[in-house]
Amino acid sequence: MLVHQQDSFSQRRQAESHVIGNRGTVVEAAAFNVEEDVNRLRGAMKGAGTDEAVVIEVLARRTIAQRQRIKEAYKLTVGKDLAGDLQGELTGNTEKVVLGLLMIAPKYDAYELRTAIKGSGTEEAALIDILASRTNAEIRAITEVYMKEHGTSLEDDIEADTSGMFKRVLVSLLTAGRDESNTVNETQAVQDAKDIYEAGEACWGTDEVKFLTVLCVRNRNHLLRVFEEYQKISGRDIEDSIKREMSGSLEDVFLAIVKCLRNKPAFFAERLYKSMKGLGTTDSILIRIMVARAEIDMLDIKTEFSKAYGKTLHSFINGDSSGDYRKILLELCGE
Repeated sequence: MLVHQQDSFSQRRQAESHVIGNRGTVVEAAAFNVEEDVNRLRGAMKGAGTDEAVVIEVLARRTIAQRQRIKEAYKLTVGKDLAGDLQGELTGNTEKVVLGLLMIAPKYDAYELRTAIKGSGTEEAALIDILASRTNAEIRAITEVYMKEHGTSLEDDIEADTSGMFKRVLVSLLTAGRDESNTVNETQAVQDAKDIYEAGEACWGTDEVKFLTVLCVRNRNHLLRVFEEYQKISGRDIEDSIKREMSGSLEDVFLAIVKCLRNKPAFFAERLYKSMKGLGTTDSILIRIMVARAEIDMLDIKTEFSKAYGKTLHSFINGDSSGDYRKILLELCGE
């Protein structure tokens, strides 16, 4: 009976059994055996203490789709929730990574946004990292999951928790209305560059709405052309102008948008570097990026990291974390 039930949900899952990106360090486990994985996880949690090494080995080496099948089979055979059981067994940052790995991508993003908004003080970094880097389809999926999970709209929660122009940029990104075509309108590109220049460097004060209109609406190819044109008109790189004209969270979100449009893996490499360099580690950022990008573009993030900082991401994580937390992060990082 068990085999039959597992077969039926295997068939139901067929449509979901693909990896979510093709530049990840986490790839489908070839000889994937759900029943065996469930038994190993059960064994790891039996008796006093937990065998974290087994938990890490099983979950960090499976794709999100494979982990969903493990969760279903666990509930079917044990009658309990895998995330709930692991939560009772693990602690600290290791627990945060493992629980993140068990969620599908939009659910994890929605969870991170909710945590950022509902904690004491808003973690603007989470709002910026997620909303500035996700595609329209990803943002739509996040807002749907958020409503389903929390019974409130993400837009309403963000509006209640942020203010001013920063709030307006986030709300604009949440509409998931960016043009995603590849068309470059030369005349419009020149006009956009002029508009941004005249709204910032060329005048006293800054008209941030002009920046929003161009940076949150136009497609990537068009904006790369706008940035070239802007350099010609102003003699500065757009990023330098944003730094000169803005401050705080507004500066951070506009810079993140520009950096993600230019080179998303390089943006994440920089975020990882800044989360670890100097005294202390910003674990929330480190965990969020390692979990969210492991299956999408971690290979490219690692390349960009080495290129920019002359050291491997692996060596940075190795020197900056310890114990099981280090082990699971290094699994997600790959050699």
